Amino acid sequence: MANARRVIYSVAATLDGYIADPDGGIDWIPEEPTIDWAGFMARFDVALMGRRTYEAARRLGGVPGGLPAIVLSSTLRQEDCPDATVTRDDPAAVVDRLRGTPGKDIWLMGGGALFRSFLAAGLVDMVEVAVVPVLLGTGIPLLPEGTPAAQLALTVHRTYPSGIVLLTYEVR
Repeated sequence: MANARRVIYSVAATLDGYIADPDGGIDWIPEEPTIDWAGFMARFDVALMGRRTYEAARRLGGVPGGLPAIVLSSTLRQEDCPDATVTRDDPAAVVDRLRGTPGKDIWLMGGGALFRSFLAAGLVDMVEVAVVPVLLGTGIPLLPEGTPAAQLALTVHRTYPSGIVLLTYEVR
């Protein structure tokens, strides 16, 4: 299917491979005015995330771009998340439902643990990492222990004035 909705894991990471500091903070990501955020957000019509990413997004004002959010969680209750859909369903079932409806690409947002489970299930089509020229030394890793091996093919790379390097890979 040429027009199939893709699951794209898009995340910022430090040069030493962390997506957040030990407390979940991301204040190390610099403002980069030349990034086309409107163009980035226009690619998606839904964001998939785990509980911790959802809670972090709420602390920061909500899901970027006001995208509808689907939160995969075994602990959150729907009544506690009026601005998101909470599901305990298997990730493959969630992705199958989304791919079965017309729409844009699907943003797999945030945490490495959710990315690991999606990658292991063969659900990730693309990986985009904005490598930020910062070394944290510790924090929440991009790839948690137990992440399966995957072959990737570089499709896009771009360097921004701040030193951020965007790398986009297709999962083979």
